[in-house]
Amino acid sequence: MIQIRNETASDVVAREHLLDACFGPGRFLKTSQRLREGRLPARGLALSAVRGEKLVGTVRLWDVETGCGRPALLLGPLAVDPEVQGAGLGGALMRAALAEAAAFGHGAVLLVGDAPYYARFGFAPEKAAGLYMPGPFERERFLGLELAAHALVGAEGVLRATGAFERLPEVAAEAATVVARRHAA
Repeated sequence: MIQIRNETASDVVAREHLLDACFGPGRFLKTSQRLREGRLPARGLALSAVRGEKLVGTVRLWDVETGCGRPALLLGPLAVDPEVQGAGLGGALMRAALAEAAAFGHGAVLLVGDAPYYARFGFAPEKAAGLYMPGPFERERFLGLELAAHALVGAEGVLRATGAFERLPEVAAEAATVVARRHAA
């Protein structure tokens, strides 16, 4: 049996392996990744699907705002272990993530993805028509969904990350300090 629950710290390594298996190293080159780098997912909006002890699916949503200052969420990546693909887990993760986002009072969700797949959840390119990613993106794959009526009406401009910054581990923070001192000298 597969259970969808909030992501835990112990899921992180397995999550990275799953994302590598599903998307390969090219995932780090995507414009969406620029909005996620160094940030934490939106509070309560990182979900894991587990079968027993094994992570078999993941989805995260990230705090962003439009160029005109409207808050929204950026969804992604959504990944399902190839061994269980086709069983509806991706859809179940999407429905759970969108329900949680609505329960937390978020008004809109944006993503870059396959329009025919995401249309069944209510996503449409028209909802993101006035918005842009901060780098190269495929316009026809940039989709929006309003969780609250009119949340994206008139929204325009380039998305900006607004989520909380990820805390650097002590070793990385010390290394960053050393580099900063060298540049200052």
